Amino acid sequence: MKATRTAIPDLLIIEPEVFGDERGFFFESFNRRKFAELTGRDVDFVQDNHSRSTKNVLRGLHYQIQHPQAKLVRVVQGAILDVVVDIRRSSPTFGQHVAVELSAANKSMLWVPEGYAHGFVVLSDTAECLYKTTDYWHPEHERCIRWDDPALAIDWQLQAAPTISGKDAQGKTLAEAELLA
Repeated sequence: MKATRTAIPDLLIIEPEVFGDERGFFFESFNRRKFAELTGRDVDFVQDNHSRSTKNVLRGLHYQIQHPQAKLVRVVQGAILDVVVDIRRSSPTFGQHVAVELSAANKSMLWVPEGYAHGFVVLSDTAECLYKTTDYWHPEHERCIRWDDPALAIDWQLQAAPTISGKDAQGKTLAEAELLA
């Protein structure tokens, strides 16, 4: 495994070592010891999530105001543009975002520590995402920042209007949102 820092140094692109031949491939998608060496954190993942979405579905930007979750995100079918926004008011990168293409083909993963809003849009006909979290989902603490907040100016690489949930349509702008310290 290797880790590459992004424009926001806490966000890491994790690339596994893939062993492939005519039969297919094999790789470790998570190894606690190696992950700790790469990130400097010994994490305890408590929940695994699996989502399937169709092209132009946009989910996010989600976070929990209490019980913040760190996430390790990967795609096992299709491709997404994964977007992460720093929502820590005290951070030097507050309000900045990183966008990374994750796909079944590139097998890259994105490490998203606590303190970030997370979302993605599906680039392929369908995509299946798996993500591990360090805390449980607490719907009463979940918040959403608008995907189209002009202050964030995120290029979602959309070719058409996205399909979003009713909950995501009610998201707040970064300026209005309840954020982390």
